[in-house]
Amino acid sequence: SFFLLVGLSACANYSARNSVSKKVEETAVAEQISSLFSAVKERDSYVVFGKRYFPINDATRFEETGVASWYGKKFHGRRTSSGELYDMHAFTAAHKTLPLPTYVRVTSITDGKTVIVKVNDRGPFVAERIIDLSYAAANALGIAQQGTATVKISAIESLNQKGANYSKNTKR
Repeated sequence: SFFLLVGLSACANYSARNSVSKKVEETAVAEQISSLFSAVKERDSYVVFGKRYFPINDATRFEETGVASWYGKKFHGRRTSSGELYDMHAFTAAHKTLPLPTYVRVTSITDGKTVIVKVNDRGPFVAERIIDLSYAAANALGIAQQGTATVKISAIESLNQKGANYSKNTKR
């Protein structure tokens, strides 16, 4: 597992050193991350683009405000970090450090629209962004067209308890 993490880091550094286009580099690293987390249970930390991330064990009272983005067709049907298949039509998301899975309420700061998503993937690995939403979640929040928006994310304790089963999506 350690060697996989080192290999992942080396691949990202190799790509950067050889001036591979940023888009190709991001896709390659995202694919490696998905493969890594699909094959190996979540570890204490992981490295992407030379930066180490430390997933937290408990999302109780977790809140964060920042920029949300979304991902869609390019990743549709691929494995997420949790091992599930990514479905761009489901209400899911990627976060760098929340436990997998964690249910969070995502609220648009601009207009107060809200969705509930299941965090089942890692990302986004773009500076300044705190969450990557599925296309469905981004569309429901009204941010799919513009690409990004400032949001507040809040863990939903009742849905993150062992045995909780949540399948409905909400919006205001």
